[in-house]
Amino acid sequence: MTIQVARLKDPTVRAFVSAVNAHDRDAFQALLAPGATMSDDGSDRDLDDWTEREIFSTHGHMDVDNESRGGRALIARYSNDTWGEMRTRWNFTVGDDGRITRFETGQA
Repeated sequence: MTIQVARLKDPTVRAFVSAVNAHDRDAFQALLAPGATMSDDGSDRDLDDWTEREIFSTHGHMDVDNESRGGRALIARYSNDTWGEMRTRWNFTVGDDGRITRFETGQA
């Protein structure tokens, strides 16, 4: 059963999912701390290149099925025009300023 985005516990993660689903680059970028990093399936990736390729140019979308760690760990059905839909995990590190310093994703 999908969790409505508005009901996600962590406000930064909620804003991240909203920005992804709205394809809002500006809102997405505003959530990232300077020097933020990410990994996909255990390999560090260039954040700008990855988000353009996997989210924005391919219409990425997240349907969250489960959250843990106070809302900073998600299991979601992620889809985009390249890969279709897959079950994914997302883990977020959020700084004291409420911005994401790192996120890790991959197949769940």
